[in-house]
Amino acid sequence: MPSLNTSKNSSPAELGYTMPAEWEKHEATWLGWPHNETDWPDKIDTIRWVYGEMVRKISAGEIVRLMVSSKAEAKFAGSYLKRAGCDLKMVEFVVHPTNRGWTRDSGPIHVRRKNEELRMKKSELAIVHFHFNAWAKYNDWQKDTRVPETAAKLLKRPLFDAQFNGKRFTIEGGGIEVNGRGTLLTTEECYLHPKIQIRNPGMTKAEYDAQFKKYLGVKNILWLLNGPVGDDTHGHIDDICRFTDAKTLVLIKEPNRRDINYKPLAENWERVQDFRLEDGSKPEVISLPMPAPVHYGDWRLPASYANFYICNAGVIVPTFNDPNDRVALGILGELFKDRPVVGIHAVDLVLGFGSLHCLTQQQPA
Repeated sequence: MPSLNTSKNSSPAELGYTMPAEWEKHEATWLGWPHNETDWPDKIDTIRWVYGEMVRKISAGEIVRLMVSSKAEAKFAGSYLKRAGCDLKMVEFVVHPTNRGWTRDSGPIHVRRKNEELRMKKSELAIVHFHFNAWAKYNDWQKDTRVPETAAKLLKRPLFDAQFNGKRFTIEGGGIEVNGRGTLLTTEECYLHPKIQIRNPGMTKAEYDAQFKKYLGVKNILWLLNGPVGDDTHGHIDDICRFTDAKTLVLIKEPNRRDINYKPLAENWERVQDFRLEDGSKPEVISLPMPAPVHYGDWRLPASYANFYICNAGVIVPTFNDPNDRVALGILGELFKDRPVVGIHAVDLVLGFGSLHCLTQQQPA
């Protein structure tokens, strides 16, 4: 395994690393082949076809690194991807057994720096190990938490060991959103709730801010309050508010006062009015609608158009057979002028309490 630090005494920030924005050029996207039937009861085969559509769209512009448990599972996955019309030359199977497929949270979070000493200003990449623990909720995470180690070994990248006061520092990729210029977004519900899904017991907001700066090279941290009902992660930012460029945010809004999401999402709209970016300017904040409630039995599922994924070849957006699908695609189409915006049916996918962004993790070029 690679060294769990390029320097025992230096943090990524001290060495000049910072996390790039998602819309910057990728070398690859990481995914984990779906196999855990408890995530999608009675629907695992349907989900494999959704993956086929995702891989087809993403691999049009970059490599897809797809984690599988074995060579046999790679062959099995490949049969689905081929029938879905994917170019298998753009798919690299990585043998790493996983507990689940939520690669946004367990996958390799990259940071990048420019080597100013070289005339070419060569870009260097490293990975930060944030010690995934299944959102401080489930007890099966031991395979997922080692994905950054496998990625660092495969890619021959330095691996930083995220620590706080001598203990593992835990965050997930879905709990943070960056603009690549120094600003990071997150939520109090996810990381500061005193009783529910406590990733890092006892940590204060100021201590989180310091850790974000230390390991992700950001300078400016903005905290929203709550996410939509039904989010298994308890408040991940990628279901709520996203950067579409360095100065523009989309923020979900629920106009129906009788909907259980109305009050928490309205509180976010109050909070965002005071936001300032790293240069002191106000971000432009654009409203993104919510689909009508999506249920499975008695469960309200966290269906959100904010869970889109930006890849080289386009922006893939979850859709829900809802009139607001067209509205959301239109809003995002106006914001992403440099690549097509396309919908992928996610009614089955969101049964796992997440959708497109939750399943993907970008590897910067």
